[in-house]
Amino acid sequence: MPTRRMSPPTTRSSPRSTGPRSTAPRSTGLGPGDDRRDLPRGGGSAAAVLRTVLDHGPVARSHIGAATGLSPAAVSRQTADLISLGLLRELPAAACGPRAGRPSVPIDVDTETHLACGVHIAVPSVTFGLVDLRGRTVAREQVPHRGDADSTLSLIARHLPGFLRRHAGSRRVLGLGVVTGGHVDTRSGTVIEHEPLGWRNLPLGPLLAARTGLPVTVDGHSRALAQAEILFGDPRARSSLVHLFVGHVVDAAIATDGVVHRGLRSAAGGVAHLRLAGQDQPCPCGGRGCAQVALSDRALVATAVEHGVIPRPDLGLLLRAVAEGESAVVELLRRRLRAIARVVATLLDMLDPEVLVLTELGTIHRPHLLPDLFEEIAAHSRTCRDPELVVRPSSFGVDVLAIAAGATVLDFVHRSPRTLRNAGGPVPVPVPPPAWAAFATYSGSGLEIFLFDPKLLT
Repeated sequence: MPTRRMSPPTTRSSPRSTGPRSTAPRSTGLGPGDDRRDLPRGGGSAAAVLRTVLDHGPVARSHIGAATGLSPAAVSRQTADLISLGLLRELPAAACGPRAGRPSVPIDVDTETHLACGVHIAVPSVTFGLVDLRGRTVAREQVPHRGDADSTLSLIARHLPGFLRRHAGSRRVLGLGVVTGGHVDTRSGTVIEHEPLGWRNLPLGPLLAARTGLPVTVDGHSRALAQAEILFGDPRARSSLVHLFVGHVVDAAIATDGVVHRGLRSAAGGVAHLRLAGQDQPCPCGGRGCAQVALSDRALVATAVEHGVIPRPDLGLLLRAVAEGESAVVELLRRRLRAIARVVATLLDMLDPEVLVLTELGTIHRPHLLPDLFEEIAAHSRTCRDPELVVRPSSFGVDVLAIAAGATVLDFVHRSPRTLRNAGGPVPVPVPPPAWAAFATYSGSGLEIFLFDPKLLT
């Protein structure tokens, strides 16, 4: 059996974006008051046209020109090019509504040709998602996993082809976005550290690229969700954004002018070990009262067991109690939100963003608890006296994990649309090669890829 050992290769990562900046609310049409700063900078005319249609479509070509400053001829060239790539499409004239003069042919984002596939790796389960070019979830499946790296990667490789066959239909897959919590190096596709899973220095991107045959983009889920908010969420996020994720891990992401900050070591936004006043739980880092051990879903589940809300430590049981609105679990969520508010207040005072987005199961499933969050933020922030105007829950509700993973692929497409042509087009659903088979394994000392003739197994 031929064997080749090599150092982990570098996976393709999303390019550094130079995105739009605008604090004006998104409108349904274009006019003299529209701010052209809302368009992507550095992505070229194609990205500007795609951004305009994403924000305002269906829209006439004349309105694209008004928003971007491009000439009618340039708009025609760009839209024709984007239509040929399957990113835009023409609609019947009625889609723009009645108007005087010669009917115009409206342009909208093409949601029928391409999909982005996302995989979110959480502590109890893996979420598989398909997302269209407007950031809308087409399909979502959740599968439990055992937690160790090899079995989790094998689960993804086994489940992915069937998931795509069931849900992608005739649409083609642009790539595979993989996100997880903890310290993730986007450039190499490596999970540097995921404390709850016990993963360290795992070349997640190279391993999954070898096992699936798809181009893989890897990122931390808080950064991925920040990018999703910039693309599809609150328009203020394009100016300055802080995203705080509270789940089995606690982490944050920071973005300015549409650029998500990663830091020299891809460690920007690490708030897991921020010490919380009044908390004294021991943390694996050696400290006490760190945000992750005090606020995580694991801590919430343990508290729910301690108070008799659920009979055993099972997040699924807790989510069921949350969905049913049991008063005891709602009170636990309220108490956690008040503790989270202190972290939010600190981030607001340090970074003063235009918007801070909180992704947390209480705000997703029980939004009536938001006033408790706002009250506690106002009590502890030195600068933010109107948190209800600055702090908001995730834009994506229960689909948040699927969209986070898909956003790592969609960001690449929306920022640089013509890369679809340069890369030879999107990648179809993977199928086994006709002559050789392959599998990959990670031993801790390097990535091993094994090639063999399947006929030897018969």
